[in-house]
Amino acid sequence: MFRRVAVALALLALPGGRAIAAEWNDVEGRIEFAWYTEDLRALRTVIATLPRGDSAGTPDEALRDYYLGLGQYRVALLMQPRDKRSAKAAAEQCVVHLDRSLGGRGDFADALALQAACMKLLATLQPWKAPLLGPRSGAQAGRALALAPRNPRVLLVGAALDGDHERAFATLRRAVAAFETERQDVAPLPAWGAPEGYLQLARVALQRGDAVAARSALERALLLAPEFAAAKRLLATLTAS
Repeated sequence: MFRRVAVALALLALPGGRAIAAEWNDVEGRIEFAWYTEDLRALRTVIATLPRGDSAGTPDEALRDYYLGLGQYRVALLMQPRDKRSAKAAAEQCVVHLDRSLGGRGDFADALALQAACMKLLATLQPWKAPLLGPRSGAQAGRALALAPRNPRVLLVGAALDGDHERAFATLRRAVAAFETERQDVAPLPAWGAPEGYLQLARVALQRGDAVAARSALERALLLAPEFAAAKRLLATLTAS
């Protein structure tokens, strides 16, 4: 638990810390809303207008670079099907921003996990770099898990990167359970990921032939994020079949 909320706690210790934490919660909400609605223009606007951190190496600045990384990761995912060059550039920026975030807080498990996801995406976009990026991505994900074994975002990324399907499914279920546990506590920073976890769970359930479980997971995703376009599309497909 401590690792998950360490950045938020450190922010609260700063002058005006509660206001700063609220500001970053708002930033995360705007990034995720743009991601759910697949609004690339809104997402880029959020990235371009992120508040400045107070100074290098502080929790506030670590979060600024973290959210720049998250925003670029979302841009890369949205661009991947339409413009691989732009997706690659965004994924590269994600890695760079998270390097900066980790420069200030090397034990920031959420940043380690997100960087692992960005590296994996970059390896997919540039297969010739996979022999280098694949091991680095795995190392970052492993370090994040060692630091925060119950962090739902760390578990979600770990499941996505795991080539063992049964183990990945078990990790994904742990991630979803961890999101539910997290929702019962004071909201941490970062806090994103629960609707995405349920969407991934639905996709795996469909692959396993369990349409009932898939529908249940999608309904939960849409309860948490009613505007989640990808979950809506999958539910519509499932309902029509």
